[in-house]
Amino acid sequence: MGAKQSPETISRENLRAPPAFRGMTIGLLGGTFDPPHGGHMHISEVALKRLGLDALWWLVTPGNPLKTRDDMAAFHERFAQARAQANDPRIEVTGFEASLGSAYTAETLKFLKQRYPETRFIWVMGADNLVNFHRWEHWRHILQLFPVVVVDRPGYRFSALSGPAARAFAGAYVDESDARGIARFALPAWTFLTARLSELSSTQLRARKQKR
Repeated sequence: MGAKQSPETISRENLRAPPAFRGMTIGLLGGTFDPPHGGHMHISEVALKRLGLDALWWLVTPGNPLKTRDDMAAFHERFAQARAQANDPRIEVTGFEASLGSAYTAETLKFLKQRYPETRFIWVMGADNLVNFHRWEHWRHILQLFPVVVVDRPGYRFSALSGPAARAFAGAYVDESDARGIARFALPAWTFLTARLSELSSTQLRARKQKR
C-alpha cells in the first residue's frame, strides 16, 4: 500500500512478519497510521469481537501511493505512535511491509499466503477505504487472496456499498450475521459490519495539528 522509506530506526524484529501458527485466524489492518487514533482501535475492537480473531496485526506501511508524502510523518515515528496507541494485547503492530521491497497491499498479502499457508487471514478495513478500493493496485486479486471485512465509518456507508468495488463483487457478499465464519468461505468473500461509529480520522487529526 505504500512506497518505501528508510526503516533504519526500526528494530529487525519489527521488520519481520510476526509468528503465525496453523489454525489461527488473524485480521490484517493496514495503513499509514498518520497518526494512529481511537478510530483504528474501534475498527480493531469490532473486528476482534465480531470475527472471533486470535490476533489482529496493524501493518504500518512505509507510504501510500494514493496519498501525498509531503506532510507524512516518518515511518519510525508512525510506527512508534501505533505501538503506543494499540492497547489490546491481541493487537500486534508490525512494520514488516517496509522490508518486502513492494509498494502494494496485494504483494504483501501474497507474501503472507505463501509464508503462512496454514493460517487464516482476513483483510480488515474501514468503509472509507472501500470507497476507493477500486483504485488500489491489483484490488481484484486481493479479494482472491483473503476474505475482506469492511467496518462502517461515519458518512461512508452509502458510497462504500454503492461504489465500484462493492458492485463488482456483489455476488461474493456475505451477510454480516455469518461474518464470524468468513475465513472459511470460498473466495472471493467479503462483508460489511455495522457497528457503533467512531468520528475519529487521521485526516481530521492532521488538520487540527496544522492549525495549531
